Order: sequence, then structure tokens, then C-alpha cells
Amino acid sequence: MASLSSFKTLRLDGVGRDFGTMNALKDLTLEVRRGEFIALLGPSGCGKSTALNCIAGLLPTTRGSIYLDDRRIDTLPTEDRGFGMVFQNYALFPHMTVRANIGFGLKMRGVPKAEAEPRVEQAIRTVRLETQAHKLPGQLSGGQQQRVAIARAIAVDPPLVLMDEPLSNLDAKLRLEMRQEIRRIHQSLGCITIYVTHDQDEALSLADRIVVLRDGMIRQVGTPEDLYARPEHLDVAEFMGFRNRITGRVTSRDGDRVSLAVGGTTLDGTMRHDVAGETAVAAIRPDDLVPVAADAHGIDAVVEAIEYRGRDFFGSARASGGEELFFRADRRVNPGEAIRLGAEASAVLVYPGE
Repeated sequence: MASLSSFKTLRLDGVGRDFGTMNALKDLTLEVRRGEFIALLGPSGCGKSTALNCIAGLLPTTRGSIYLDDRRIDTLPTEDRGFGMVFQNYALFPHMTVRANIGFGLKMRGVPKAEAEPRVEQAIRTVRLETQAHKLPGQLSGGQQQRVAIARAIAVDPPLVLMDEPLSNLDAKLRLEMRQEIRRIHQSLGCITIYVTHDQDEALSLADRIVVLRDGMIRQVGTPEDLYARPEHLDVAEFMGFRNRITGRVTSRDGDRVSLAVGGTTLDGTMRHDVAGETAVAAIRPDDLVPVAADAHGIDAVVEAIEYRGRDFFGSARASGGEELFFRADRRVNPGEAIRLGAEASAVLVYPGE
């Protein structure tokens, strides 16, 4: 596997995977450069774990090819690909010490002890577990156990590290801490990391590029900034946190700016695709939808619930058309109160009506 360690790109060409008559992956085509951190993001059942398992060799592909540079690897068994894998259940051996768990992959590969020991020690230092190396997994916290799993994956000096929702079993504080650690470890290794998650915040904070999947297909690939501010499709916008979805009638257009009639009021927005028909759908983040003056453009609604979150209030309201709206306010509003909610036109993304 030494010949794979100096690769420059991972390439997926039309990769597909069927389970009977179900197409779990459809024509997955992607090129990843060495050193990149890629997040596969999407809801349950979108195909992200299937894609990871096909790259790892845990699932055979039905169609397409996978390459490291010009060497095809989808025909190789898992053990010959030499990838490091980290799963959400850690998969540690309870009767082995931290050091023995980390060295297990090297032992299975027949790496001589004199070569394996310094690699294990380096992996222990990389994940900052020097004082825990003699302990058993049961004596460690969840975050420490996850570090052991990461150390075991990187000890084999892999060309790729594959992570399948590795933080889902940790509490909120540990997830935040481990995000920083995973990013630091990735940068120190210089390999490719492919990270599966359904959590948009994880993807935004960790990845160089995000691949959004839906129904086994790639919907958009871009930097976190691209995905956050400029989702190409309505379903991508919804998954990236644009929880408010409002249908309206197009009343005017000027370049990429568009006005929608919503009930008896007007909402101004920015077109993401040409709005050819009379009906369009606006998507707005809760952070951007705020109470505005009664004569400003916006949506009339009645507050249903409100909660205080430290600096601001966040609530839900019901529009006159029946839509549930999620909004932010810098002052307390009360359930039953009638308000008008609006947003800057640049924060209101408008898509063709469905």
C-alpha cells in the first residue's frame, strides 16, 4: 500500500449502488484533492453512509469506478485499500488497553513491532492521550474513546480517513470539543478526510467542501460559505437551515430581485433560479426573519410561542395563509400578538414554485 500513500486525488466516476430494485446511489461523480476535508451531508436515507462504505470497500459498487490518481481501487478488497475508518460506535476492544487498541490495525497488517511501536506512540500524541494509554476503554470518557478510535485509524498512515457520524454519541459540549480536535488532526495528517454527518453545523465548521446528497444523488457541492449563503435548490436550502418556506405570487422582477405577494402584503427577495411562472417559493432563515414596522414589506402573522435564548428571543408564528414561521426578535413578544415579519431581500432566497 505504500504506492497509494503519495496519491494526489480521489476520483469517483459514476458510482452507483443498488439494493434490489432500490437505487441507493445514483451516478456519484466527485473529485477530491489530497489534504481536503469533505463532508457528505444529508438526511437519513440520502445515501451518504452507502457512499462512504463503497469508498471503504465494505460495500461493492453496482456501477462506476473509484480511483486514487490513475489506480482503480474499487476492485481491491477493503484491507488492501489501507484506509482509516472511524465509526459512531467506536468499535474498541474492551479487554485491550488504549495502546493495544491503537496498534491492532498495524498488527493485523503484519507491521514489525519495531516499526509499529513508534507509529502507535505518534498516534497517541496526535490525539493527546499520553496519560491514558495504559487504560482500558471502559475507564475512559466517551470523548476519550472516540480519540482512541481516531488514533487507531491514523496509526496505519492511511491515504484516506473515513468517518461515519463519529460524534453522534457524544453530548453537545464534547461534540464541540471533538470538532476542533478532528479538524486539527486532519490538518496535521495532510490526507483526505471524508466525513458523514446529518448535522449542518458539523459540516459547516469542519469541511473544506460540503457534498449535499438527496435520494442517492448529489444536489450541490461547494464551500461552507457557498452552501450557507447560496443553496442552489429549495431542498438544499431547507437542509441548510432555511426553515421558513413561503409560497407567493410574483408581482415584479428587476434583475435577480423579485417581489412576491403573500396574502395581502409584499415580500422582497433574491432569485436563485429564474422564476418563470407566477408562483414562487421564498426560503428564509429564522435568524434573518425579524419583526418590522407595520408599513414595511413583510408577512403578517400571529405569535404562537416565544423563548429567550440569552441575547435574543426566538419564536414561532402563524401567517394568515397558515404557514408556520420561525423568527428572531430583540425584544419580547407575546403569544397571540399580531406582528409583521420581514427580512433583507438578500436573505430571502426565491425558488421556482413546485
